[in-house]
Formats: sequence, C-alpha cells, structure tokens
Amino acid sequence: MTILFAWRYFVGKKTTNAINLIAWISILAIAVGAAALILVLSVFNGFEDLVKGLYADFYTDVRIAPAKGKFITLTPKQLQQIKGTSGVKQLCTIVEEKAVLVNNEYQSIIYLKGVDSNYTTVSGLAHHIKNGRYSIGQADKPELILGGGIENAVGSVAGMNLNQLTVYLPNVKATNFSGLDALNSYNVDVSGSFNLQQDFDNKYAITNIGFVKFMLDLNEDQYSAVEVALNSTEQSEQLKSTLQNLLGKDFRVETRYQQNQSLYTVMQVEKWVIYAILSLILVVAAFNMIGALTMLVLEKQKDIAVLKSMGADESYIQRIFLNEGFVLSVVGGGSGIFIAIIICALQIKYKLVKLSGSSFIIDYYPVKMVPTDFLMVISTVMFISLLAAWIPSKKASKQQFSLKS
Repeated sequence: MTILFAWRYFVGKKTTNAINLIAWISILAIAVGAAALILVLSVFNGFEDLVKGLYADFYTDVRIAPAKGKFITLTPKQLQQIKGTSGVKQLCTIVEEKAVLVNNEYQSIIYLKGVDSNYTTVSGLAHHIKNGRYSIGQADKPELILGGGIENAVGSVAGMNLNQLTVYLPNVKATNFSGLDALNSYNVDVSGSFNLQQDFDNKYAITNIGFVKFMLDLNEDQYSAVEVALNSTEQSEQLKSTLQNLLGKDFRVETRYQQNQSLYTVMQVEKWVIYAILSLILVVAAFNMIGALTMLVLEKQKDIAVLKSMGADESYIQRIFLNEGFVLSVVGGGSGIFIAIIICALQIKYKLVKLSGSSFIIDYYPVKMVPTDFLMVISTVMFISLLAAWIPSKKASKQQFSLKS
C-alpha cells in the first residue's frame, strides 16, 4: 500500500511547481549518473579485454620457470609427464637471454627468446606478423622475428636487408670479461616482425631454441622456462597446483594472471577508482532528492495528519516517503541504464565514437557490457537514493501536523 501512496505522490499534481522541477532534476541527475557509470565501466571493460587479449597472445596459460637462478633442467621423461597431465593441450620449451643486435652502425639491446616448433600452438604471436613471415630457422641457420620497436631501432626491414644482422650473446666460457671474448657473435637473417604491444615490440626477438642453446653452451636438458597451453583457462589454478606437486619446489609454476599480476592489479584498482569518482554524480543527485522529498513532506502535511488519525504509525509514514525515494531512483536509474544500453549497443555495432590518432591497434572505443557492472550500478543507485530518502522520511514520521493548518 505504501508504494501506491508513493506512486500517486509522484504522478499527482502539486500545488507548487518547484516540487515537480526539483524532483525531475533529481531524476535527471540519477539518470546521468547511472548512464555514466555503465558507459565508462563498459568502455573500461572493452579496453581491459583488449589489453588482456594482447598479453594473452604472448604469455601462455601456465609458465614453468626456475625458482632460483636462470635455468631449469628437465629430462624428456619430465617433459612427457607435463604434456601428459590432464588438461594440458601443448607445451613449448624456451631459452631466453639478453643480447645485443647490431646492424652496421645501428644497435639495440634485446631479449632473445629461443622457442621450439610448438610455439605457434601455445602463443598467438604468429597472428601479429606485420612484415615478412613467421620463420625461426634452424640452429645452424637462425632467423629472427623482431618486435616492431626493435625493427625500427636497428633500421631493419624483413626480406629487404642487404646484409645480415649480428647478434651478440654472453660467452659463458669466457675468462676475460672486459673484451670481445666475453661475447659470442653470429650473423642472422630477419624473417619477419610483429606488432603486438609496446612492452613486447621494444623488447623481444624470437628465434629457434637450438640456436640460443648453441650460443649459450647449454646442455640438451637445460631451459629457461616451459610455456604450457591448456584446454581450458578455467583449469589454470588447478593445473598449477598439479604441476607444482609434480615438479617440486625447485620450479616456479605461474598462471597467466601471476605472470602479469601487477598489470591486472592496476587495471582492477583503476576500475574501482573510476567507479568511486563517477558515484559522486549520484551523491549530488541525492542532495536534490533530499530537497524534493522535504518539499513533498511539507506539501503533504494534511495527508500525513489524516493517515495518522486513521491509525498509521510512524513507520508507515516513513515507508511512504522511503518508497517515494525508491520510485525516483527506479525512474531515474532505469532511464539512465536503458539509455546506456542503447549507446553501448550502437557503439558495438557501428563503432560510432572513434579514437583520435592513428597509432592504436583499433580506431574506435571498445565496449563490453558485463552483468556484474549492472548489478553494481543498480545497487549503488538504490543505496544512495534510499539513504537520501531516509532523512526527510524520518522527519515526516516524527513531525505532528494538524488538519487545521
């Protein structure tokens, strides 16, 4: 019954137009706040998915690395045990070392990543080749796939270099570390280049694992890491524990989240900060609602007096004006969310709002609507609105009005 009173007070004619004006201003403010929260969170989700997708094409589902030192030793039997673990799709052995890449007068410090033939199965890097082709060569005839930033730094273009590039790696057998004897060098060809993400484009060059092992004088069973692709990413935590128990404490097993924990943490913190800042719009709307409901209480003095004379207690009167706040929040919040859904749907389908500049992977704002965001926004709107309505509703229930006034 109290909700019917609240709805009648909302749609009914008031003696003072200012009450209607303030009520609609509060509804508009709630609608703008709710729409802004949904739109910004959806765009943030879009960018978050884009960034995670780019990192997912380089970092695998699970990575096995040494707990201490630079290298691990894994026998063929251990590798077969890892591959045979339920839920494991494929694995790739890795040897990685810092190197210097030289092209005549140009040079750049790089991370040379040697991979085996399974790398295209566990990584999506091959889908981001911008020049040339994906080819890592053989141990005696290596080829490099350069990050786009490294390609520019050394003045190289895949398939168009007149001379081979020279790669310098540490000489682990050197006795004199002050001269050129401290480095091993080898001439290599560039087969292609990739554009994935600046962190990778300016850092990594990919080649075959046999070449890097030869340059570093590693044993057949020595690796920097093993990258593992899973049948389902939802099993990553479970398989991490399984592989950790299988391999022991000398190995560090990490999921994709743990490999990029700082990135994911920053993105989550940014999202909560954005949510908190935009919620201030709803706080402003709450002050408008307090004003509108306070004026409505004064408008309905006689109604309150009649209801009390008919036996309505203070809690009943309070519920009427709390429900009035609920009506305002539903109309305002519902309208804002509906408008936000339409805008998001149009952006997803037609890419209406473009990104400025031409250096982005995409040229439009990505949007992803997540149900939990809608629940969070609805809960926020309701909480702030009902909290704002509680103040005038409490006063209305406590005050005594006379029918003679």
